[in-house]
Amino acid sequence: MAQKIKFKRVLLKLSGESLLGSKGHGIDPAMLNFFAEEVKKIQKLKVEVGIVIGGGNIFRGLNAGEQGIDRVTGDQMGMLATVINALALQNAFEKNGLDTRLLTSINMDEIAEPYIRRRAIRHLEKGRIVIFGAGTGHPYFSTDTAASLRAVEIEAQVILKGTRVDGVYDSDPEKNPDASMIKNITYLDVLQNNLRVMDMTAISLCKENDLPITVFNMNKKDNLLKVVTGKKVGSAVTN
Repeated sequence: MAQKIKFKRVLLKLSGESLLGSKGHGIDPAMLNFFAEEVKKIQKLKVEVGIVIGGGNIFRGLNAGEQGIDRVTGDQMGMLATVINALALQNAFEKNGLDTRLLTSINMDEIAEPYIRRRAIRHLEKGRIVIFGAGTGHPYFSTDTAASLRAVEIEAQVILKGTRVDGVYDSDPEKNPDASMIKNITYLDVLQNNLRVMDMTAISLCKENDLPITVFNMNKKDNLLKVVTGKKVGSAVTN
């Protein structure tokens, strides 16, 4: 019996740090393979998947000032770091039999297609996994904001924010063992309580466009599949 899906088109947001795995820096091949296997499970159900990945495992523009690098240059370096991660994801996905396309906000024709909204949607309709690299292409905007923007543009039904924890908590569960998980929360509560689900610009963009966010633990096997088939996993951020 075929599984019913709750979402036909999704935008999966992964942090660069999620690729660290058991390594202290760079990219862990085991994590790339794990993500490829998890995405393949939902792709088999004909779910259309766009992915935005950060670059924090390689370089964080926000920390550039500590190294004497100005913010704009630092953010540009961070954008290039996301492309390195996106290429690594693409390679792992294709080794697992997935058809992919990498689209970047900064033109780099030798290694990726330029981001064009209609082209991205066409790739999704053809069943290709579309990976969006280089953030928004502009400094001062995070990859969270890039994920919200791309999700709105491709008319995704939900942003799936894959994290290392089970959902949204009232405080950092990795620092506070008594932190309580919140199953359902509004965009406004996230903003007012500074819960750091995504940055304020990203949350505001989702709120304005009534785009729901599901925050879940991407590191647990089958969690991604459970989310797209409507199982109760993670936390829901809605209006």
